[in-house]
Amino acid sequence: MCIILTYRCPMRCVMCNIWDNPTERSKEITPEEINLLPDVKFINLTGGEPFVRDDLEDVVRVCFTKSPRVVISTSGCFEDKVIALARKFPNIGIRISIEGLSVKNDELRGRKGGFDKGLRTLLTLKEMGVRDIGFGCTVSNNNSSDMLSLYQLSRSLGLEFSTAAFHNSYYFHKSDNVITKKDEVCGNFERLINMQLRETHPKSWFRAFFNMGLINYIEGNRRMLPCEAGSINFFVEPYGDVYPCNGLEERYWKERMGNIRETPAFDEIWNSEQAQRVRALVNACPKNCWMIGTAAPVTKKYFRHPFQWVLKNKWRSLTGKPACLNKRIYDVGQNPQQGNLKESK
Repeated sequence: MCIILTYRCPMRCVMCNIWDNPTERSKEITPEEINLLPDVKFINLTGGEPFVRDDLEDVVRVCFTKSPRVVISTSGCFEDKVIALARKFPNIGIRISIEGLSVKNDELRGRKGGFDKGLRTLLTLKEMGVRDIGFGCTVSNNNSSDMLSLYQLSRSLGLEFSTAAFHNSYYFHKSDNVITKKDEVCGNFERLINMQLRETHPKSWFRAFFNMGLINYIEGNRRMLPCEAGSINFFVEPYGDVYPCNGLEERYWKERMGNIRETPAFDEIWNSEQAQRVRALVNACPKNCWMIGTAAPVTKKYFRHPFQWVLKNKWRSLTGKPACLNKRIYDVGQNPQQGNLKESK
């Protein structure tokens, strides 16, 4: 599950307007309310900026009773707070958002010094022995070449590196995030895919598959694997609403499954008629989003398909050939309407 702790944020990112739509501090989800949520395999704590929460330590403590792995997504602007929390919870995961090298990152995130703070924080965490650390890059029209430099930096430092392409949704308060430089951006993703396939760690090979899905998304095609949001993952908003994902847009549809403040017993929300209605909407959702929160679970569930792609392309890499980007739709019985944004338009 992903818990959105707050919509307050000190950054001014050009691809996200969360900062211009902050939540009320006194009404944000509490550690006691988080304790009502179920046990899961993985928890992502995000925002806004989670480190604006004064009670983040209490939140993390509760989350570790719910899941063996807790990862916080952060801008890295609160260096001291990140380090202090990691000292108390050395098994915490930290992902710092970095959108490019120094100049480009600060331009896109709207604050000076963000790259330096983020990198310095990661280096300190690494020196402390914290293992689950790295940074992620949201690729837009003007930073895909910097993405490749960030990837190389992550490899040299032994850090995790994740990618995304910017999306539109109620969560981001954006409807104009469209990649127009498709050839350039997709070309750089293809370069990244081939570099990842040359690595020795299988995790990187499956990240290459995920990045092929991003190319597929940028090109406007249907998802390669179905979306099962609201069935194998879910999001909890700062005011307690439970949504299947964070990619919903009111111009297509947007419905919650329930609210933990209105229905404290989570099982009642999860098994409710409204939750079933939301899952039916997901089943026919026209959007072709490809975000890690909904792509990773189905990649694991339908493992056979990405595994075959990885085997084929790892062999091609070993023989000096480039990856074969056969961006096919893997038919696992999904509704043919799902992800068909072109037809829905």
